[in-house]
Amino acid sequence: MTLTTEQTVGQLVAENPARAYVFEKHRIDYCCGGKITLAEACQRRKVDYDTVVAELAAVDASGKDTASVDWTKAPLGELADHIVSTHHAYLKMELPRLEAMSARVSKVHGDHAPEVNEIYSIFLDFRRELEEHTIKEEQILFPWIKKLEAGEQGPFVAASVANPIRCMEQEHDSAGAALERFRELTNNYEPPADACNTWRVLYASLDVLEQDMHAHVHKENSILFPRALALEESQRDSGSRRVHL
Repeated sequence: MTLTTEQTVGQLVAENPARAYVFEKHRIDYCCGGKITLAEACQRRKVDYDTVVAELAAVDASGKDTASVDWTKAPLGELADHIVSTHHAYLKMELPRLEAMSARVSKVHGDHAPEVNEIYSIFLDFRRELEEHTIKEEQILFPWIKKLEAGEQGPFVAASVANPIRCMEQEHDSAGAALERFRELTNNYEPPADACNTWRVLYASLDVLEQDMHAHVHKENSILFPRALALEESQRDSGSRRVHL
C-alpha cells in the first residue's frame, strides 16, 4: 500500500472503500472528518498509527473492495443518482420507522431510562434536518452538478457550486454530531440486559443508520463535492483562457 503523509482519511477510503472497515473499527471519522490526515486522525482517537497502517495494508493485500463502481472515476451524475437511489432512499424508508420506535421506547421506558428520552428528542431534529437536506441536494445541488458536467453551466456564471456544497458540508457536520451523541447515549448501541425487543431493535437500527450515513457522507464530502469543485474550476480557467486568446 502506498501511503503519504499528505493523504487524508477521506482520500484513503475513496481509493479503496474496503478500508472503511478499519476506520469503523477504530471509530476514525472518514466522512465528516475525512479531510484530516491519517496521522492526525489516529492522534485524535488515541490509536496507534502503525497498527492502523498495518491493518489498512492487510485490507489492500486481501484485494477486498466492496465497491462495484469506482466512484472516483464514474460520471458525477451517475454518482449523484446512486446517492439518491441508495442512501436517500434508505433514509426516506428508515427515518419514519426509527422515529416511531424511539417514540415508543421513550414513552414506555423514559421514566427509568432518561437517555431514551434524549435519543427521541435529538432524533426529531435529526430527521427534520436530514429530510430538508436531501431535498436541497435533489432539487438544487445535484442538478447543478449535472449541468456542470454537461457543460451547461457556463464558465462565467457568478454563483459558484462551492456555496451550496459548503452548506451541505455544514449540515453533514451537524448530522455527524447527532450520530456521535446517539452512540454515547446508547453505550455503543448496547441495550440494557432487560431491554424489550423494540428497544433492542432501535439500538441495532441506529447502529446501521450510522454506518450508512458514514458511507453516504463520505461519497459526498470526499468524492462528489471535490470533483464538482475541480470541474467548475477547470471550466472557469478554460473560459478565462479563451477570453484572453
